Amino acid sequence: MPKPTVLIVDDSPENLGLLGGLLGEDYSVRAANSAEKGLRAARIEPLPDLILLDVMMPEVNGYEAIERLKADPLTASIPVVFVTSMNSNEDEYQGLALGAVDYITKPINSAIVKARVRNHIELKRARDRLHVQNNYLEEEVARRIAENEMVRDISVRALAVLAEERDNETGLHIIRTQTYVRILGEHLSNIEPYASYFAHTPLSDVVRAAPLHDIGKVGIPDAILLKPGKLPVDEFEIMKRHAAIGGNAIDRAVQLVMNGQTQQSDRTSSDAFEFLYVARDIAFYHHERWDGTGYPNGLRSEEIPVGARLMAVADVFDAITSRRVYKEPIQLERAYQIILDGKGTHFDPGVVDAFIACKSEFFETAEVFADDLHSVS
Repeated sequence: MPKPTVLIVDDSPENLGLLGGLLGEDYSVRAANSAEKGLRAARIEPLPDLILLDVMMPEVNGYEAIERLKADPLTASIPVVFVTSMNSNEDEYQGLALGAVDYITKPINSAIVKARVRNHIELKRARDRLHVQNNYLEEEVARRIAENEMVRDISVRALAVLAEERDNETGLHIIRTQTYVRILGEHLSNIEPYASYFAHTPLSDVVRAAPLHDIGKVGIPDAILLKPGKLPVDEFEIMKRHAAIGGNAIDRAVQLVMNGQTQQSDRTSSDAFEFLYVARDIAFYHHERWDGTGYPNGLRSEEIPVGARLMAVADVFDAITSRRVYKEPIQLERAYQIILDGKGTHFDPGVVDAFIACKSEFFETAEVFADDLHSVS
């Protein structure tokens, strides 16, 4: 291990020689005979492990020098020990208040200087080791969080794909609808009343939850789910159950896990499962209509959760612009008009306004992530 570096800043050649000779055997000594030279020397690699700084120097004194050292991010963490003939309590307090770690008074006592330099070097090395360990722990925590988020996202995507496989849809449907939800959410995140919602429900949770909107389709019989063309009334009523099936499935899963968390408070459990609550609301209510004529509960206007209102526009736009075995896609401009026509009846007017403002982003997403090479424009 290389020797620790000590920077001595003193305008007296005698003091520089004395301190340099005293410390030179154990440390790599760097010397400067003015504060300005000392400030430059403090920035040279390897950075000093300790600075011995005289107070009474011409032009720039020690107090001014330490203020500049502490204001510079590169040198702010280097410990500074004042070496001075000033020994009043007021002088010592001023130096410590400016960030000095110690005060050595002249005339210099060799044993005291060596002991204090050694102690502060050891403290600096210990702080450096702790800083490295903390950085490692922070990086490790960030890595584990990223891994957990990846596992969660993969799990969500797998569940969504399972539902889509039964519905003869493609994974691009997930990407498109998720992107539409993100576009709408980003536009509305600074507009009330949506801003208040996103203040306590992260948009990232809403976007992650979006792929689960149709998970309830796994509970619909194939004879109905895969039937081409318009369903008769009785079969459509069965099809409509997918919203409640999906919402209830997510809700039951949350409750089962929460019931096993008996050692945690309800508040902690609620925070941990906020993402799934958002997913439940989207699955349950994305077929509700602004005028109250939707399903499964006939909610109207602000009774419908915000995430479900975003999903309603995203899902309908994607459904009508996507190719299916039983239908051709509607052209983008016609689909755009259908969304506008649903303002205040099918859709939240504020969300439709966001859709209008983000028209080009919707069209670009539809084109880039089209299911085939046939343009829907």
